Amino acid sequence: MSRSNTVFAAALALACVSSVAAQAGTCPKDKVLTTPRSIESKDSVGVERETLATVKLAGWRGVGELFLRTRRLTIGPHGVIPTHTHEDRPSIVYIVEGELIEHSTFCSVPIVHKAGEWTPEFGPGHGHWWENPTGKKAVVTSSDIVDQETIDLDLPKGDM
Repeated sequence: MSRSNTVFAAALALACVSSVAAQAGTCPKDKVLTTPRSIESKDSVGVERETLATVKLAGWRGVGELFLRTRRLTIGPHGVIPTHTHEDRPSIVYIVEGELIEHSTFCSVPIVHKAGEWTPEFGPGHGHWWENPTGKKAVVTSSDIVDQETIDLDLPKGDM
């Protein structure tokens, strides 16, 4: 195989691997808001939360008493992840299974998220709630930075 064919094959393989985990659905450009809007206040419905791991970040690069936490959320059929904000809690959500609809303070229309996609959550005014519009469960993993008050004190075995 020539060098150019090898480079092409490597680039193609990288593109295929990169496409497996795509950023989740985004707000259409003409629907993005520059000022956050008010959204409905929704309560939790049919959501199971399991803390998979935590890491205490205290002492790392001058970080205070904060934790990196990863959880698995299972959202039952027609379930709702309640209204919440990410103004001071950065998070990355990966959609493992199913389909969810996000109602965001920065988008004038609902955003559809599907399995295999991810979405970052952070910043001033960033708030949202999610719904599972289907008759099947949806599963996401969420990794976030939280303080002692937020952290689940019943940590799974093996945490640092």
